[in-house]
Amino acid sequence: MAPSAVCQPQGIDAIATYKKDDGPRVSLVLNQFRCLIADLCQQFNCGHPGSAMGMAAIGVALWKYVMKYSPNNPEYFNRDRFVLSNGHACLFQYTFLHLAGYKDMTLEQLKSYHSARYDSICPGHPEIEIEGIEVTTGPLGQGVANAVGLAMATKNLAATYNQPSYELVNNTTWCMIGDACLQEGVALEAFQAAGHWKLNNLVVIYDNNQITCDGSVDLCNTEDVNAKMRACGWDVIEIADGCFDVEGIVNALLKAKESQEKPTFISIRTVIGIGSKVAGDAKAHGAAYGSDDVRSIKQAFGMNPDEHFVVHEEVYSYFADIKPRGDALEKEWRSLLEAYGEQHPELHREFKLRMEGKFPQDWRRIIPAKEDFSTDPIASRKSAGLICNPLAASLNNFMVGTADLSPSVAMMWKEKVDFQHSGLKTACGINGNYSGRYIHYGVREHAMAAIANGLAAFNKGTFLPVTSSFFMFYIYAAPAVRMGALQGLQAIHIATHDSIGTGEDGPTHQPIALAQLYRAMPNILYIRPCDTEETAGAFVAALEATNTPTIISLSRQNLPQHPEHSSREGVQKGAYVFIEERDADVTLVGVGAELCFAINARRVLLEKFAIRARVVSFPCQRLFDAQPLEYKRQVLQYRSRAPRVIVEAYAVNGWERYADAGFSMASFGKSLPGKDAYKYFGFDGHVIASEVARLVADVKRNGIESLHGEFRDLNPIKGFS
Repeated sequence: MAPSAVCQPQGIDAIATYKKDDGPRVSLVLNQFRCLIADLCQQFNCGHPGSAMGMAAIGVALWKYVMKYSPNNPEYFNRDRFVLSNGHACLFQYTFLHLAGYKDMTLEQLKSYHSARYDSICPGHPEIEIEGIEVTTGPLGQGVANAVGLAMATKNLAATYNQPSYELVNNTTWCMIGDACLQEGVALEAFQAAGHWKLNNLVVIYDNNQITCDGSVDLCNTEDVNAKMRACGWDVIEIADGCFDVEGIVNALLKAKESQEKPTFISIRTVIGIGSKVAGDAKAHGAAYGSDDVRSIKQAFGMNPDEHFVVHEEVYSYFADIKPRGDALEKEWRSLLEAYGEQHPELHREFKLRMEGKFPQDWRRIIPAKEDFSTDPIASRKSAGLICNPLAASLNNFMVGTADLSPSVAMMWKEKVDFQHSGLKTACGINGNYSGRYIHYGVREHAMAAIANGLAAFNKGTFLPVTSSFFMFYIYAAPAVRMGALQGLQAIHIATHDSIGTGEDGPTHQPIALAQLYRAMPNILYIRPCDTEETAGAFVAALEATNTPTIISLSRQNLPQHPEHSSREGVQKGAYVFIEERDADVTLVGVGAELCFAINARRVLLEKFAIRARVVSFPCQRLFDAQPLEYKRQVLQYRSRAPRVIVEAYAVNGWERYADAGFSMASFGKSLPGKDAYKYFGFDGHVIASEVARLVADVKRNGIESLHGEFRDLNPIKGFS
């Protein structure tokens, strides 16, 4: 099909035109919508009715008139993305999905909100598994950063694949927020970044009801929000009557969609809990209104107070054109894609693969072989660069970024292009464009991880986001990393400078307990490799974990290489025998950068104490837990009479499941050169060997049973001083 014969998707971006005679039906929709929300919360006497009721006119403008989407195919690739950052208002989204015709979101399902039904698809906050929901939201503000990631994904795909007459990717990302989202730090980080990148395909809609849980917003916040947004590089539009002025909202949304240079912030004044006796009050936020007030709400909106969950056929018919229009929108886009394939076959091939969530090349062939690695000592952060950079250079799915630590995290590949607005000309001369896949997030770790979730959520597998920072600063990113795990979004987080070996920066930068947070967090692979070969194994595990984010924990300092022992295949199993010793007196379990101390202690134990030790490398607890019982018994020798000792410069919590004793950390770190910091805290082969020897002697006297229930901390350096 020739380009001239193709109806471009841009021609039907506005799915419907608001007409003056729509007014009476719009009023009916608003009235019944608000009464339905009140009923849904009242039936179980709980929920969040206020914002959903106040935002009703915004929803009508979006789902009926402005957004492009296809209820019959919620996964339509070029659909607009909608994010409800104020996720407690989820009934707002669920109800419009129902009215728009999403097949699973029935009226009966709406009634399951806050019920005990296991099959409910109306949870207390939107969840990504539900058709029509792009990302899981709940912790306020993160949805803003997710929306930035979704908008970035569109910009990058458009810059990479769109050609003259073939605008394959041109969707808009819409993000709904409330007053509380504006107070979260992650939202401000994301606002700054989006304004800097000039993401004109991003529209944030502010439900400006001036209420949070405690009371009016001015209890805690009196800033000029619009001035702040303009200062962050956003266009600002204001709507005075957000409760009823659907036409004005439609016009504002369409104006925002036409923005050529900046993202748009639309401040829409609403009344929380409109129609109720507590309208405009904090009491309208997060509680059912009571049966008497629900009756009065229905009376105020011209409904029968004795009827419940009422949606008239006239309301359904008002939205009935959306499904056929969505079908037509998708059909035209498919025709465009087919014609694109005829004119640009190579780009089309790669684009189709990415639509299917696939890499355009076999990533396994890109990761260097073991024999290609140097045997000289090297920091594992640099090892990660040796593996990740060829992958990023070869696979357009990779979007790699850092929180202002490019020189330290070693994630820049040769001839990389930065993701930037092409009009930006920096003072340092580092520029880019939207086709770039290296992201300067700035010092915004929380937003970095939340934006990465948005990139990953755009379409499963189309993007593989890679973030990077010092491991200690992933404590700032933790809420977003957790949300990625909760949603099953694949991402790789490169966490460098991961121990007291970080050195002179001192205890503020030396993580001690953070690993335990991520090891305990469900659906996260936290992997600490000991050398370059294990780092390769960590990337293999991360790339295979298509429904799981991975943190690869890496050293600042050089680490010895162990080509005769280390194994990428062993990493896939979480733990493996590094050095076997028949009839061993003890098993030393080394982790990551501290494995070398276990190896040194093994040598001293034999030479000085005639104690035979075997060594196990244990880079990932979760991968090990997934192995068959027999394999785990073989590696750790649970039934042996010999004790197992973990060697890691972290808090020992959690290792009790795998070992009898630990040489670990019980205090914060210290500002010393890396080698001296290790020595100060007892991480020395001779010190470790001496303590292990005492343990072995005790076990030989009293039996291995003497350790049961009394995990021993062997490090003589204890406590917080």
